[in-house]
Amino acid sequence: MTKELKKRLFFGGIAMALFIPILLVGGAAAQLVIGFLAMIAVAELLKMRRLSIFSVEGTLSMLGALVLTLPMENYLPFLPTDGNYVAFSLVVLLTLGATVFQFGTYTYADAVYPIASSFFIGMGFHSLVLAQMNGLATLFFALLIVWFTDSGAYLIGSFFGRRPLIAKVSPNKTVEGFLGGIASAVLMAAIYMLFFKEVRGTYSYPIMLVLVALFSVFAQFGDLVESSLKRYFGVKDSGQVIPGHGGILDRFDSIIFVFPIMHFFGLF
Repeated sequence: MTKELKKRLFFGGIAMALFIPILLVGGAAAQLVIGFLAMIAVAELLKMRRLSIFSVEGTLSMLGALVLTLPMENYLPFLPTDGNYVAFSLVVLLTLGATVFQFGTYTYADAVYPIASSFFIGMGFHSLVLAQMNGLATLFFALLIVWFTDSGAYLIGSFFGRRPLIAKVSPNKTVEGFLGGIASAVLMAAIYMLFFKEVRGTYSYPIMLVLVALFSVFAQFGDLVESSLKRYFGVKDSGQVIPGHGGILDRFDSIIFVFPIMHFFGLF
């Protein structure tokens, strides 16, 4: 075992030991922590483009991710059931308003990046909150799909990887690792659903396994999207929050893609 792998395992274990209990506690505490992580992820995206998190657009984009992540109607009862989207739309309008007060120096194109960043992150973390509110069996089922995909792709790719998947985006990812990630997730799901049948929702056992394979594809696509962003902006990691693992976006990129698609299929 290499020194770098030991470092990843050690600090990854610490992060899990802190994150899992928060999910188990649930409620407003878990939601606020998830919202805070969403804000950090947006800050990492802003820094990639060398935008200050203390600027008006930086503050608004982090606020946008927070209000999109949280079920705002639970905190502000006067809001409608889609309160988080209503609150997010106000943040968008304020961000676009900067094109008036900074006319000529701040354009629509400048405003799009922080808006898109807060929506991209907020959408994914909101789905994580929805899964947590739905129940622990569903939440950990979704998380295990991501974790087994990531681990399976890494291990199979390390030992058997030969053919590059998309070399110009992520040179170390291979077709064999990609398929290994899918197989690992499907195998885990096949066993998990024997004990927690409720996670299948209205789907049959075979159909659910097909969906898990699809979710695994989305998990790896999320990782590729973040790799393309980092390569475009010329950064190795999105941040330095977790030693050996990078930033919050580095750790949650797959979750941001998987949880919304699982929500789309009505699993939470």
